[in-house]
Amino acid sequence: MKKIFYSLKKWMGPFGNIFLIVSITFIVWMLFFDANSWLIQKELNEEIEILNNKKEFYKNEIREDTKALKALESKAGMEAFAREKYNMKRKNEDIYIIEFDSINKVQ
Repeated sequence: MKKIFYSLKKWMGPFGNIFLIVSITFIVWMLFFDANSWLIQKELNEEIEILNNKKEFYKNEIREDTKALKALESKAGMEAFAREKYNMKRKNEDIYIIEFDSINKVQ
């Protein structure tokens, strides 16, 4: 019986230690199979990064829209907006719209 146990232990080499086997099994389980595994944490961190980027984008958009709203509060700002965006004009005034040809632009 001792000879069989000794030959089995010799054949297994360093993996004959039960603590080593349990430790490796535990580490593999925690890294790949657990509900809070390394792979899931990696995906969640990537999602957090994407959401933080979206948050910064929308904060910048809010800042720009706030500036635009402040410009529209005055009568002159409202008139400039109407003239630029909707091509509105005053009475007895002619507007000429000049469009640039970007296809034939000389480089």
